[in-house]
Amino acid sequence: MKHVAVVILNWNGRSMMERFLPSVLEHSQSDKNLKVSVVVADNGSTDDSIAFMRDHYPQVSLILLDKNYGFAEGYNRALKQVEADYYVLLNSDVECTPNWIQPVVGMMERNPQVAIAQPKLRMYDQKDSFEYAGGAGGFIDCYGYPFCRGRLFGILEKDNGQYDDERNVFWATGAAMFVKAPVFHELGGLDGDFFAHMEEIDFCWRAHNNGYVVRYCPDSVLYHVGGGTLPKSSPFKTRLNFRNNLSMLYKNLPDDRLGRVLRRRMVLDGVAAFKFLLQGHLGEFKAVRAAHKEYRALLPQLKEKRATLKQSAVAGVYQRLLLTDYYLRGCKTFSSLKGCFSK
Repeated sequence: MKHVAVVILNWNGRSMMERFLPSVLEHSQSDKNLKVSVVVADNGSTDDSIAFMRDHYPQVSLILLDKNYGFAEGYNRALKQVEADYYVLLNSDVECTPNWIQPVVGMMERNPQVAIAQPKLRMYDQKDSFEYAGGAGGFIDCYGYPFCRGRLFGILEKDNGQYDDERNVFWATGAAMFVKAPVFHELGGLDGDFFAHMEEIDFCWRAHNNGYVVRYCPDSVLYHVGGGTLPKSSPFKTRLNFRNNLSMLYKNLPDDRLGRVLRRRMVLDGVAAFKFLLQGHLGEFKAVRAAHKEYRALLPQLKEKRATLKQSAVAGVYQRLLLTDYYLRGCKTFSSLKGCFSK
C-alpha cells in the first residue's frame, strides 16, 4: 500500500485553515490501495494557528519550524520529517473535492517516469474558470515567461472541457504538487534561496534535466483562492518573481542558449520596469531594479549551483516570445498557440 502525505505549509493562516482544512480532511481518506495522512507544517506563525489546530484538529500531525523560512525552504525542512511514498504540497487556501488524490497517484503509478504531477486547478470564487497559479498545467516560453493551459498572463479561460486530456506539461503548480518522495530528495528539494515564487518551475525544470516527466491529470479538480499569503500584486512579489526567474534561467539553460537568453531577458525586464514607471507603479519599478541587483549579487552562488546540475534541451518549451504572440498576434488562449513547442 502506497502512503500519500498531504502537507500544508502554514504561516499565520489560521483563517485559511479554519475555512479549508475541513474539505481536505473530508476528501483525503485512505482506501484499500492508498494510505493518506494530512500534515500541517507551521512556518513560525505568530498568530494562534497552532493553538487552533491542537484544539480543533488533534488528528492532524504538526511540524513546528522555528521561523518563517518561506515556501521553498519551509517545505524542504518539513518534508525531511515526513516519511511517505508520495508528497502532496498543498496550499492552505485550496478547497478539495471528492476523490482528488487517487486519480493523480494512479496516473503516476502507471507511468514510472512521471515524478511530478498536478490536478486541474479552478478558481474558488469562479468555479467554472481556470485558476491563475496552475490551470491545466504549466509551460514556459523560450525566455522563461511562465504560463498555463487556461491562463495566459492575466486572462483566465472558462473550463469548457478543452483541457480534459491527460498530458505532459513543463511545470506543475506549487499550490497542489504531487511528487514522488524519493525524487524530491534526489533532486535536493526546492531551491530554498528562492524563498517563494518560481521555485516549483525551477524544481520541475531540474526534474526534466534529470530525465523525469511532469504530467497533468484532468480527473482531479481543486479550487484555489490564490494570494493567500501575498497579494497578487505587490513590490515584494514582483522582486521575487523577477529575481527568481533570472536565477532559474541561469541554473537550468543549456550552455548554447544561456548567454543569449539572459541578455535578451535583461532588456525585456528593463522594458517591464519602465512600463511600471509610466503606469505610476513606482514600487514595482524599484522592485525590478532590486531584483536585478540581487541576481547579480547571487551570481557566484548560482555558478556553483549550475556546476552541480545537469542542463539539457527539454520538451515543452514554447519556442517563441509569448509577449509578442499575446500583444501583437492576439493569442489570448493556450489553444491559440499553435505548434512551436520543443519536443
